[in-house]
Amino acid sequence: MNPVSELTFFTLLVRLGSLAATARELNLTPPAVSKRLAQLERRLGVRLLNRTTRSISLTGEGELYLLNAQRILGEIEEMERQVSSSRAAPKGLLRVNAPLGFGRTYVGPAISSFVKRYPDVEVQLQLTDRPINLPNDAIDVGIRFGELPDSRLIARRIASNRRLLCAAPAYLQACGRPETPKDLMRHNCIVLRQNDAAFGVWRLSRGKQSESIKVRGSLSTNEGEVALNWALDGHGILMRAEWDLAKYLRSGRLEEVLEEYETPPADIYAVYLERLNLSAKVSFFVDHLRDFFQRSVDGQSDSRSPWR
Repeated sequence: MNPVSELTFFTLLVRLGSLAATARELNLTPPAVSKRLAQLERRLGVRLLNRTTRSISLTGEGELYLLNAQRILGEIEEMERQVSSSRAAPKGLLRVNAPLGFGRTYVGPAISSFVKRYPDVEVQLQLTDRPINLPNDAIDVGIRFGELPDSRLIARRIASNRRLLCAAPAYLQACGRPETPKDLMRHNCIVLRQNDAAFGVWRLSRGKQSESIKVRGSLSTNEGEVALNWALDGHGILMRAEWDLAKYLRSGRLEEVLEEYETPPADIYAVYLERLNLSAKVSFFVDHLRDFFQRSVDGQSDSRSPWR
C-alpha cells in the first residue's frame, strides 16, 4: 500500500468511525480492514486508534497522523487542480441546487460572476430546502451544510461555517440569558424543521461532553428566513447558520448565547457524482465557488469567522 493510499484509508476510517462501515465503503471484510490498519500501525511502530467492538477513538499519535494526512491530501488535491487548470474552458449546461436562503444571498451572486468569466456555460439554479437525490433530480452540483450522509458523492468544502444560538436583546432582557444547555428547556425556542434532522432536538458540546436538549417554543417553521424574522422580533432563541446571522450580530439586533458551546458541524460543501469529477464545467464551477467565498473571508475584519 503506497503512502497516499494509507493516508486516504486512515482518513476514511476516522471519518466513518468504525471498521465495519469502512469495510462496507471499500467493499472489504471487517477483518481485512483490521489487518490493513494493523499493518499501518506496525510500519509506523505506534498505535493510531483505540478500538472496541463498537467504536474507535484516536490516540495522541493518531491525532497527529490524521492532522498531517488531511493536510497532505489537501495539498495533493490542490496541486492536481492547478495542473489540470490548463484544460479547455468549460461550456454547456450546469444544473446547480442550493438551499433557499443561502442560494439567494451567496450562490446567486457567485453564479453571476462565474458566467461572466465563462460565458459558454449555461447555469440553471434550483433553490429548495428539501433533500434531493443528485442523479434522480438531474442536478450536477449540490450545495450542502454539515455532515454528508451519502458517501457515494464527492464532496469539496467551499467554506467553513458554524451554527450559533442567538436571540434579540429585548427577549434576553425579558427572559434572561441561558447559562447552560439545560436552561434552554425553560426558554421559548424557535424551532426550525429542516431535512431529516430530529425535530426540536439541539445538540451542544463543550470539550468531550455533549448534550442533546429537547427544546420547545410557541413558534416553529420549515423556512429559515421566517424563523430569523421571529428571532429579530424577540420571540425566542434561534439556532441558525452563521452566514445568516452575521450582519444582525454585527449590528446588535441579535446577541449570541452559550458562546462557549459548539453545535453540530455546518461547513458548506459542493457535492457531485464521481462520474463528473473530470467534468470541466463542474470542476471550474466548484473552484470558482471556493475562491468566491475565500474572497468574502479575506474581506472581513474578524479572522475567526468567514461571515463577519
